[in-house]
Amino acid sequence: MPRKLKVFRTPAGFHDAYVAAPSRKAALAAWGASADLFARGAAEEVTDPALMEAPLAAPGQVVKRSRGSAAEQLAAAPAPRRAGKPAPRRKKAAAPVPRPSRTALDAAEAALDAAAAAAAAERKALAKRRAALEREEKTAEQRWRTEQRTLEEARDHARALYDTALAKWRE
Repeated sequence: MPRKLKVFRTPAGFHDAYVAAPSRKAALAAWGASADLFARGAAEEVTDPALMEAPLAAPGQVVKRSRGSAAEQLAAAPAPRRAGKPAPRRKKAAAPVPRPSRTALDAAEAALDAAAAAAAAERKALAKRRAALEREEKTAEQRWRTEQRTLEEARDHARALYDTALAKWRE
């Protein structure tokens, strides 16, 4: 004994798709639906005899019936957009995020530049001091050599006098 047929309906664009099937699962299969339209509230069982007549005449086949006249469907459709006129913009829920401030970055870069300039000036001053010290060292070295020569000559003269005096004393 075949199971009793029920009629189910789901919206399909401007039409309603009806099918006479023994179960919801069979109706979903007839519509080619991969999701449970009944659980989502997008499909329902029909009990109106006037709406059940055509689907029961062709069990298992989808019967489409227009929802309203063409004029009613056009009235329900959104107004067409005009060419050249931009679509109205939706207001954003949140205020735009302001551009980040460069103040800290600019201050850090200025501090780095100032420190680099101070280091360069210090290196230049040290180079001048080093050159002055090298000149001073050269002058001191020349003075020492002159003094050393003079003192060596005095020593050599004193040694010669001593050697002469010693030689006379030994005789």
